[in-house]
Amino acid sequence: MRLIQGNEACALGAIEAGCTFYAGYPITPASEIMEWMARLLPKMNGTFIQMEDEIASIAAIIGASWSGAKTMTATSGPGFSLMQENLGYASMTETPCVIVNSQRGGPSTGLPTLPSQGDVMQARWGTHGDHPIIVLTTSSVLDTYEMTVTAFNLSEAYRIPVILLLDATISHMRENIEIPEMEIIDRRKPANITGFKAFADESFLPFGVGEQKVVTGLAHGEDGLPRASDGENAEHMLRRTYERMENNLDEILHYKTYHLDDAEMLIISYGITSRASKAAVQILRKEGICTGLLDMQTLWPFPEKLINELARNVKGILMPELNLGQMVMPLKAAVEGAVPVKSLTRADGQLFTPDQIAEAVMEMTDSRVCVEVTKGNNQINGGNNHA
Repeated sequence: MRLIQGNEACALGAIEAGCTFYAGYPITPASEIMEWMARLLPKMNGTFIQMEDEIASIAAIIGASWSGAKTMTATSGPGFSLMQENLGYASMTETPCVIVNSQRGGPSTGLPTLPSQGDVMQARWGTHGDHPIIVLTTSSVLDTYEMTVTAFNLSEAYRIPVILLLDATISHMRENIEIPEMEIIDRRKPANITGFKAFADESFLPFGVGEQKVVTGLAHGEDGLPRASDGENAEHMLRRTYERMENNLDEILHYKTYHLDDAEMLIISYGITSRASKAAVQILRKEGICTGLLDMQTLWPFPEKLINELARNVKGILMPELNLGQMVMPLKAAVEGAVPVKSLTRADGQLFTPDQIAEAVMEMTDSRVCVEVTKGNNQINGGNNHA
């Protein structure tokens, strides 16, 4: 067991996953990730660079990835905004890399030391144009270690930039954790490099290996050569990267469930808010209200099918968020009107208490449906559910 800060867990997870290149710029509350990478990478024969700004930071990790390195950068809200153009470039060029965003109150300089969940829509839609992206989040220090490794694994497996959303509280809190052993996925290489097309599939060859490559932010074909006026080809290439994710949702969607076997009310939450949500479930069950929790660890792709199925077995759903109601929009779309959905929001830099979440659920129902309070934590694990 080790007492570890959230940002330290992120750095340790990156090293465990095989990260050999980090470029970044200090910003609260993500700075400790950079500081830890500056300490750890030289010992692993890796490379650390403090860049002049966040635009240069993401540009550097894209270039380093094409040199063959596993790469990561970390920032917070204002820096994440600066990264959006190059995030689009990473998506267009199918570049595996990891971008960590420790969310703080915004917009603009906002609330630098206080937590927020206000960047979840920007993480999905911030860069222009339709683009594939995977967005993960965590609710504990242990989660942060595991999901950092997972972010690298998914990025390498599906050749896609992956965003990991932390927040000021998760980044700076300390918990005793036992660091687990995890499977590490390395970059997929083609069976035959002769005649290999740089964008034919999820296989990846860096510069200097195989034949000459062309990498451009313009729409391009499988050979990488620009086809900037060929809309049909551009859509084909885009749909191909989307299908790469859609065909592997079982591996990409990560979540935790708690007391869902008999739940008649459901709380769906993510990130730091899931901690209070779990405690709220315990409060509600003592009051005789059978409530369960879905703790989403993969935000994008959004788990539409899972939520649609859960919605048909409960009487109501509450989504608490540290924003003014962002993820509740795709939630309502996934529920398709099957049950009432209530949004509980705040954007004042403070966390929800378990009592506040429990009270919001109580306001949705006057019934007392639990005959007996379930003992134990009733954690359901399977597939990509993480304990």
